[in-house]
Amino acid sequence: MAIDVRLDHVLLDRRMTLTELSDRVGITLANLSILKTGKARAIRLSTLDAICRELDCQPGDLLIHVPDESEHPRLSPR
Repeated sequence: MAIDVRLDHVLLDRRMTLTELSDRVGITLANLSILKTGKARAIRLSTLDAICRELDCQPGDLLIHVPDESEHPRLSPR
């Protein structure tokens, strides 16, 4: 299982920089960068709430589940 972080897409849609978001939510630019690049291993719900509030979005707009091939193997033709 993999979770894809789409923060960069939402920021682009909102015409907002990572620095501006950092200032608005009070999260360091370094921590937001880690989240944006998908290198974060966890995110606090309070952080997710603050980001969604400032970007006027839902958590599902920021995080999507991308199943591994091993989770859903393709059916082989008979």
